[in-house]
Amino acid sequence: MCRWLAYRGEPLQPSVLILDAQHSLVAQSLNSPLGAETVNGDGFGFGWYPADAAEGGIPATFHSIEPAWHDQNLREITQAVRSPLFFGHVRAAGGPPIQQTNCHPFRYERWLFMHNGFLGDFAEVKRDLTFAIDPALYPHVRGTTDSEVLFHLALTFGLREDPISAMTETVKLVESTGRAHDVRFPMQGTIAVSDGATLWAFRYSTQGRSRTLFHSVDVPTIRKLYPDAARLALFGDDAQVVVSEPLNDLPGTFVEVPESTVAVLDPDGYRHEPFMVT
Repeated sequence: MCRWLAYRGEPLQPSVLILDAQHSLVAQSLNSPLGAETVNGDGFGFGWYPADAAEGGIPATFHSIEPAWHDQNLREITQAVRSPLFFGHVRAAGGPPIQQTNCHPFRYERWLFMHNGFLGDFAEVKRDLTFAIDPALYPHVRGTTDSEVLFHLALTFGLREDPISAMTETVKLVESTGRAHDVRFPMQGTIAVSDGATLWAFRYSTQGRSRTLFHSVDVPTIRKLYPDAARLALFGDDAQVVVSEPLNDLPGTFVEVPESTVAVLDPDGYRHEPFMVT
C-alpha cells in the first residue's frame, strides 16, 4: 500500500535518508521490492520536529499529491532542515482519493502518526468506527482514509498517555467491528507513532501476515561491521531508523520487526514488546 520511514537520534539532515540512501524512501516510491505495490506515487508526506524546539515540541508537516520523485520542494526542505526526529511516507492509494488531507503523516498537537496497510472492507465499517471517535477530536478528521480514523481512535483511547495500550484498544475495536460486519481480516499494517522523544513502531495484522517492517541496529555495532564505510560519519551513536524495507544491502545493519510486535525506540536504545490483541 505505502512505504514509510521514521528517524530519531542526533539532529540529521532528512535528505540523508529520504533522498540519498542506497534504497532511500524516494527510491522506494519508484521501486519497492518488498511492497504490496511496486510504485508508490500517489502523494507523500514529511513531518519533522525542529532541532531547536523543546523535546516533544509541535512538529511541522509538508504534504503533496505529487509523486515524491517529482517534487522539488521535498528536496529543498529535506536538505534545508535538521531534525532529531522525522517521518517520511510515500503513498499508494488503495481507494480514498489522492488529496493532501489523505497524505501521511497525520498530526495532532505534538503527535505524529503514519500507517502502511488497510482496514478490511473499510466502507462497511467506516460509520461505526468514525462514530467511536471522541466528539472533541472528530472535527480534526480532515481526510477520508482509514489511517486517519485509526489515529483519532487511538487518541480517543488514550494515545497521549499510553500509546501501546491505546493502539491495543484501537485494534480490538477494529477487529470486533469487522467481525460484526463479516469482515474476514479487519486489520492490516505497520504503524509509526511519536511524541517527539520516543518512537513506537507497530507490526500487526489479523491474518498474521503483516506488511514488512525493519529497524537499524545500533550505530556503534554497524561501525564495527563496516569500519571503512565513510557514510557512517553522518550519523551519531544514538541514530535509529525504522523503515518499511532496508535502506541498504549491507548484511547485519537492519533487523526485521517480528509479527505482532511493537518496537520502542528511545534514548536508551531499542526494545521489542509483544503486541497481542486478545
